[in-house]
Amino acid sequence: MRKNYEASASKGRITAEQAEGAMGLLKPTLSLEDLADCDLIIEAVFENMDVKKEVFGKLDRIARPGAILASNTSYLNIDEIAASTSRPQDVVGLHFFSPANVMKLLEVVRGAKTAPDVLMTAMALAKKIRKVAVVAGVCYGFIGNRMLMPRQIEANKLLLEGATPEQIDRVHVEFGMPMGPFQMADLAGVDIGWHRDPTRVENVRDALCAADRWGQKKGAGFYDYDEKRRPSPSPVVAGIIDEFRAREGVTPREISDQEIVERTLYTMVNEGAKILDEGMAQRASDIDVVWVYGYGWPVYRGGPMFWADTEGLPKIAEALKRRGFEVAPLLARKAEAGEKFTR
Repeated sequence: MRKNYEASASKGRITAEQAEGAMGLLKPTLSLEDLADCDLIIEAVFENMDVKKEVFGKLDRIARPGAILASNTSYLNIDEIAASTSRPQDVVGLHFFSPANVMKLLEVVRGAKTAPDVLMTAMALAKKIRKVAVVAGVCYGFIGNRMLMPRQIEANKLLLEGATPEQIDRVHVEFGMPMGPFQMADLAGVDIGWHRDPTRVENVRDALCAADRWGQKKGAGFYDYDEKRRPSPSPVVAGIIDEFRAREGVTPREISDQEIVERTLYTMVNEGAKILDEGMAQRASDIDVVWVYGYGWPVYRGGPMFWADTEGLPKIAEALKRRGFEVAPLLARKAEAGEKFTR
């Protein structure tokens, strides 16, 4: 934390005195009992349901009545976490985006039993700490990460079919994203969510993790990195991909940039339509806010749902069908009726 503040001070964003003042507000502790008088407790432990439930069970016994118990989980079920307490009405998701001191987005996840005053307090807190808050329902990955999943799945399939990490990432960067799916995986850590068994290699990511290629932090992931963390294509990764192609009996083919757009970006729109239909997001513009403020979606394209309207919903629905995807009912209905997601 001190390094973060000092980095901000060195760039002139805050003064050295402000950095020291901020550090002075912190009271670190290794004892959960010290949280007994807190109004709001935010848990950010390892992304494992059993670990989360154990922590919330302890917090339930320690925290004062009326305290808000929040989880920073990025995927897990808030209702299941809340059920490990005697006060599910006081439990809410506060999913900060990494790095939390920089990223503006805050997904506020409303559980089935989250009390209205708890939700209102969470939204007011977001404004106070200058975050942009979006209310999300309880589903795997909420809004942002749920839409990320089809993109990642298709990007990995495209690798085996003949594309390279560099081509897929280039298409996304040229689209306006700050980085592509494999650059993002290397930055976040290829090992996130890995099963940790190096003898169990079922896909390219498993093979990278087993080879200690965990991304930028290891100097090697989908790319090789120099001492300044500059990436270059990796012959090792090309070899791993070739091995998997041989194992699956896949003959690599030429992949067009348009196919990458249709399979990685149109599928995100499709998932967004499902999220809207299920009521996991209140409006299409909320989805756009999540992607602009949380994932660096290019502002000039207006977010994935606004972009879909400009691209043309019939065009997107037709391409998804042609590629063998099941078109989300809401997307199909709007395409048929000539309607848009945003008004």
